[in-house]
Amino acid sequence: MNDNLTQVLAELACSTRFDAFPPETIHKAKLHILDTLGAAIAGSASRETDTVVAMLGIHAEIGPSSIWGRSIASDPRTAAFVNGVSAHAYELDDSGGCDHSGAVVLPAVLAALGDHTGSIGGHDLLRSVLLGYEVGRRVLEAVGGYEEHNGLGWHSTGTCGAFGAAAAVGSILKLDVDAMASALGSACSFAGGTWAFIHNGSSTKKLHAGRAAEGGLMAAYLARQGFEGPDSVFEAERWGSFLATFGAGKCDPQALIRDFGQYWRLNRCSIKPHATCRGTHAGIDALDLMLQRYGLASADIAAIEVDISGFQYGMCGGKVISSRAQAQMSLPYALAARLRYGEVFLAELEEAAWSAAEIGPLMERITVSVDPDMKDEDEPAITIVTAAGERHRLVVEFPLGGPQNPLTDERLIGKYTALAGMVLPAARVDAISDFVLDLENQTDTRSLLALLQ
Repeated sequence: MNDNLTQVLAELACSTRFDAFPPETIHKAKLHILDTLGAAIAGSASRETDTVVAMLGIHAEIGPSSIWGRSIASDPRTAAFVNGVSAHAYELDDSGGCDHSGAVVLPAVLAALGDHTGSIGGHDLLRSVLLGYEVGRRVLEAVGGYEEHNGLGWHSTGTCGAFGAAAAVGSILKLDVDAMASALGSACSFAGGTWAFIHNGSSTKKLHAGRAAEGGLMAAYLARQGFEGPDSVFEAERWGSFLATFGAGKCDPQALIRDFGQYWRLNRCSIKPHATCRGTHAGIDALDLMLQRYGLASADIAAIEVDISGFQYGMCGGKVISSRAQAQMSLPYALAARLRYGEVFLAELEEAAWSAAEIGPLMERITVSVDPDMKDEDEPAITIVTAAGERHRLVVEFPLGGPQNPLTDERLIGKYTALAGMVLPAARVDAISDFVLDLENQTDTRSLLALLQ
């Protein structure tokens, strides 16, 4: 058996047939595609996407690949980048993959459809998306896992996502094993992005999804043209390999290929009900459940105490809110918004919401403490103290939207409809939904591109 991990991973990806995926995984893939499109169509109107489109100077249809939610098109590379930024702009895209696999994989795959000369059936599109999720997540597991890799300061959506996008586009292009291995090798040269944005609430987190989508697509396109990538990108003992460089020695290289096909990684991904970092969701759910369980309102809450791991505190423990990006990444703000507004969705992340006079006093009621006994991945413990002096504590182990506590199909489709309806007319919104939910029966998925534009 070949012992080169890059080659073996390429062989596994190229040999995986559509019928390897069980019906429930196919159904979940369609829901994730629809959810990503809803988040991206809404995000196409974001300040971040406005800025990117203006910087690129796209004003018309100058290429074959749709810029979603806008009446413009461009080359595949540009479309992958812009649509990736849109998909991640509002923090409503899925998580639990590379981490944000949908915002990386789908923009890359659909951009590649734009200039594809032949028809691409629904089976091929679904297979490519599923392989993108698979490879992106496996690379993250191999480099040490989410907490370890991100704890070093890397943002895994940008670093590991590029590999997932390369695998997905390589699947659409039907690359052979050697070309797929080159695409994976070259993807390492497009891997990047750190958590530096967390300190001042900058918008660069959104760039990581776009750049990973663009980079993965470019790696696959280069491989199609015969460009050779390094064949030792996943050999942990090799100087310069992705695992050696990005993993700080705490790697599990065999995670790239171990039990491939036995548990598809998309099945572990979450779909967000709240427009904030996934690390805040268990806390929001815990507060929501306790308010309902004990019949309490905002005025009844004298204080909220949050016990949180050091890793989670660094990611979402901040209380300084001067931008939407900071509000998206703050558990204290999410709890205050839930108290003030009853939910934490798009309107509750706008400046009018986080700068409201009532929010400051609510934030002051919330204290966040690092519990040294908590593991990095542990969900926060939320304690509410009522005005009457009662104390109630809850840890939600499985936040809403995760695989152990999924959203219903109806709620997920409703989320998509609300988001896409912010930009597109109702008939178009419904047409996209109908197309995606029947994706396995579509003979040419390129017609989806016109619906998205």
